Amino acid sequence: MTGWRLLLTRPADDSAVLGEILASHGVHSASLPLLEIQPLDDAPEHRATLLGLDRYRAVIVVSKPAARLGLERLARHWPQPPGQVRWFSVGAATGEVLTAAGLDAHWPESGDDSEALLALPAFTEALAAPHARVLIMRGEGGREFLAERLRGQGVTVDYLELYRRRLPDYPPRSLQRLIRAERLNGLVVSSGQGFEHLNALAGDDWPTLARLPLFVPSPRVAELARDAGAQVVVDCRGASASALLAALENQPAPAP
Repeated sequence: MTGWRLLLTRPADDSAVLGEILASHGVHSASLPLLEIQPLDDAPEHRATLLGLDRYRAVIVVSKPAARLGLERLARHWPQPPGQVRWFSVGAATGEVLTAAGLDAHWPESGDDSEALLALPAFTEALAAPHARVLIMRGEGGREFLAERLRGQGVTVDYLELYRRRLPDYPPRSLQRLIRAERLNGLVVSSGQGFEHLNALAGDDWPTLARLPLFVPSPRVAELARDAGAQVVVDCRGASASALLAALENQPAPAP
């Protein structure tokens, strides 16, 4: 893996942690965060949703920012979360934030996406009740696939939107200059929106950057990248550091 020199695009704190893990395995990286997390105001309707948490059979948390912000707000209203509520996350990294807070959270062992969660036996079991109700903690304007599938099964789905994601402001050609200066030979994105921001920031230089291997967390993001012209897309089947390291072991680095 020592031939890899990767661009990390997660929020700054997450990129710093991932960069340290990669360095311990001999992988060089440089960070250009493409997702800036802006917490949303704690509106009255948000507080009402949390105060009614005991109405839900399950809470689904879709990202680490949603987990962190959701836990902060939960602590204001529930010193002890209601025991009948089952907690789920879309991926391991988010689930570990929940378990570190003392919640008994479940997530798919293979795959960090909504499709894998829907196939999780514990999730199916949690919803095996008449008039089941689910709360999804997420960012503003997230993907609708999971809610649509659940509503199709007769489940009532509510959202608690905790933050919005934006592309940070960078001077023109910042992405291209960093890739050249650090001699990077691979790109890493952790979500569909992260890829969209990468594509937008690249601008007219995207056809050139599209030749670099691109590591993505799921088949959905892989399809999005290929449709945009990315030539070498590696689906890590997860957004965790271990998933990325496993993908790097199986993907030879480009020749210098």
